[in-house]
Amino acid sequence: MDRQNVEEMLRTIETECRYTKGITGVATIRPQVLEAMGQVPREEFVSNFYKSMAYDNMPLPIGHGQTISQPFIVALMTGLLLPGKDDVILEVGTGCGYQAAVLSLLVKKVYSIEIVPGLAGVAAERLRKLDFSNVEVRRGDGYAGWQEHAPFDGIIVTAAAGHVPPALKEQLKPGGRLVLPIGHPAMTQQLMVLEKDKRGKFISRDVLSVAFVPLTGSGSGIPRTDDEIG
Repeated sequence: MDRQNVEEMLRTIETECRYTKGITGVATIRPQVLEAMGQVPREEFVSNFYKSMAYDNMPLPIGHGQTISQPFIVALMTGLLLPGKDDVILEVGTGCGYQAAVLSLLVKKVYSIEIVPGLAGVAAERLRKLDFSNVEVRRGDGYAGWQEHAPFDGIIVTAAAGHVPPALKEQLKPGGRLVLPIGHPAMTQQLMVLEKDKRGKFISRDVLSVAFVPLTGSGSGIPRTDDEIG
């Protein structure tokens, strides 16, 4: 890991945060989040062709029509989740495994679901190889969440849905947060935070206009498979 590139990435994240605070309401990224991102070798989560750009503040292709999100968005979404060291987090959309790796340094356990078989298997193996041992990857339709391990302290979705999947709302603990982009992939999407109060009611707020790949799957709440890979 090139520390110069890492430090430049972290400075860029902080600059972008200050630039967008009037929109997001987020004045600074939590130090714990920046520390975690500084420890994860981002170049290990992209192909050789893109390694030289791994720490640039831009999304990069990871195959199968999917991308690794730009560092600022990863930092923002992670911070909005307010992860704690004893938390159990659900991630919908493992992708290359980078977001799960960052979260793994901040929480007790990460359960991550990926619908694309080629991505799920590679991400699980990569996370094992890099010793992110508190991440478990499952291949399946994340629209249904992961009932066996619910409820979760927080849920993060890394693909855009047209609406909030009902199962994810049900599987979130009271007091927990759900962070996800909402909107059609061909139109403006809104990064949203939903907080669940002690009565099970939700308070939501828009954070920032974003562009994510679409959340795919049946939309029926029935996973395509329950194979566990990692």
